[in-house]
Amino acid sequence: MKKVIDALVIGAGVAGLYQLYQLRREGLDVHGVEAGGDLGGTWYWNRYPGAKFDSESYIYQYLFDEALYKDWTWSERFPSQPEIERWLHYVADRLDLRKDFTFGSKVVSADWDDDTGRWTVQTDTGDVYDTRFLIGCTGMLSAPLTERFKGQQSFRGTIVHTGLYPREGLELEGKRVGVIGIGATGIQVIQTIAPIVGSMTVFVRTPQYVLPMKNPKYGPEEAKAYKARFDELKGNLPITFTGFEYDFEHSWADLTTDQRRAVLEEIHADGSLKLWLASFAEMFFDEAVSAEISQFVRDKMAARLKDPALIDILVPQPGDYGFGTHRVPLETNYLEVYLRDNVTAVPVRDNPIAEIVPEGIRLADGTLYELDVIIMAVGFDAGSGALARIDITGRDGKTLRGEWAKDIRTTLGIQKHGFPNLFMTGAPLAPSAALCNMTTCLQQQTEWITDCIRAMRARGATVCEPTAEFEDAWVAHHDETANATLIAKTDSWYTGSNVAGKPRRVLSYTGGVGTYRAKCQQIADEGYAGFAMTGA
Repeated sequence: MKKVIDALVIGAGVAGLYQLYQLRREGLDVHGVEAGGDLGGTWYWNRYPGAKFDSESYIYQYLFDEALYKDWTWSERFPSQPEIERWLHYVADRLDLRKDFTFGSKVVSADWDDDTGRWTVQTDTGDVYDTRFLIGCTGMLSAPLTERFKGQQSFRGTIVHTGLYPREGLELEGKRVGVIGIGATGIQVIQTIAPIVGSMTVFVRTPQYVLPMKNPKYGPEEAKAYKARFDELKGNLPITFTGFEYDFEHSWADLTTDQRRAVLEEIHADGSLKLWLASFAEMFFDEAVSAEISQFVRDKMAARLKDPALIDILVPQPGDYGFGTHRVPLETNYLEVYLRDNVTAVPVRDNPIAEIVPEGIRLADGTLYELDVIIMAVGFDAGSGALARIDITGRDGKTLRGEWAKDIRTTLGIQKHGFPNLFMTGAPLAPSAALCNMTTCLQQQTEWITDCIRAMRARGATVCEPTAEFEDAWVAHHDETANATLIAKTDSWYTGSNVAGKPRRVLSYTGGVGTYRAKCQQIADEGYAGFAMTGA
C-alpha cells in the first residue's frame, strides 16, 4: 500500500533533520527515511575510535533558533563523536522530529511519473511512498568504498571500513592491527588506538599535510563567551569563504618575507584549520605561493618526526601536491605515534597492496603482514555516491546513476535537469560537497529548498526543474571557477579520482560560501530564474 505524502526526506543527519522540520512548518505532509538504526547521519555511521569535529563546536550548530543554540553546551572546542551524536538527539527531541522518521529503512528506488508529476519511492523494508517532492539529504561522504582489495572476504580476522564501524566497537587491546589509509579519518584512528593495540602497521600510499589540533576544554566561562557571540556568528558564518568564523585577511604580495612567516607562525599556533582556510588565498592559485606555504608545513612536520625514513614516508615531498589542495586533517600527536615501538609505517605507493589473504595483507613484492584486525580508512564515493547508489529514474527513463557516470553535473548542487522535484543537499557543484563548515552550507541549502517549494505553492505550480540552458551555465561557471585553482590539478577525492571510472570534475564549488549564497539568493529574488515551475 502506498503512503501518499507531500515530501519525502532521505536521511536523518544535519540536513535531513532541519529539512523535515522546515517543510513540516510549511504545512506539508512530510516524512523522513533513514537507513541507519537511529538519527545522526555521518555521526551515526562514523563511530570509529577518535572520530571528532574539526570544525569548532560552537560553529557546527543550527543558527535558526537562538534558544536551541544556547541551551546546549559543548564540553570542548573539538568534541568527539559520542557528544556530537548526543547533540543531534537533543535537537531531534527538542523539535519533536522522531515521530516523522522511519529508521532502519533504506531507499532503493525512486521513479518519476510525468503524468502525475510525482515520485514513487520504494525502500528495502517494503514501504512505498507516493510523494510530490523528493529531497536527498544523503550526505557528501556517506557512500563508503568497501570492496577495495582482492581477497577481502578470505581474511580470517576482523575487517571493517571506518564509515561502517560497529556500534559495539571492536576488541583491539593487544591485537595486531593494520590500518589502510592516512586521510583525516585514518589519522584519527591511528593516533587514538596506538597506545592500546599490541602492534599497528599503517599502510601509507599518499603522505598528508597535517595541522596540530588545540582542543581546550570548556567550562562555564568559555561556554558563556561563545554563546554571547550568537548574533555575530549567525551574521558572519554564511558569508565567509568556507562557512567558518574566520576568513582570508592577508595578501601575500603586500607582505615582506618576514611578515608572511610571522602570519604563518601565528595562524599555525591557533591549532585549527585556519592555516588552510584563512591565511593566504593565493595558495590555491599561485604555484609559487603554494610551494612556500607547503614547505612551511613540511618543515613543521619534519621537526616533529626527526627520523629521515619516516619523513620520507609521511611528509609530502616537493612536487607531490600543494598544501590545501587535498583535505587537510587536524591531529593530536599523530606524527609522534610513529616513534612508538609498536607502530610501523609501510609505504605502498610504489609497492601497493596486492591482496588480502587469510593471514593478513600481502604487498606486490610478496611481503606478508600477518594481522588480527584490518581497519580500512579508504574513503568514500564523495558527493555523488550516495544518491547514485539509489535507482533514481527521472524523465524519459534517464537514471541519475547513468547521467553521473557520463558527467557529474547539477544545477547549484540542488537540482538536476531531467529530474523534476528532486532536490539535493551536499551534492556536487555546491560548496557543501567538500569546502564548507557543513552546518553552514546545509542550513543554507535546505532553507533555499524550502523557500523554493513555498514559492511554487504560492503560484500554484506543482513541478520544478532547472532548464538545460541554466544547468549548462552553472556547470560552465563552476568549471571556470574551479579550474583556476590548483585543486583541479590535483588527484584526490575532491576531483573524484579516488573512484575508478568516475568522471573527473572538482566536486565542490570553489567560488566561496558567501558568493554561492548570494548567487542562490539572487536566483530566488528573480523569481527562480532558470527553474521551470509548471503544472497544477
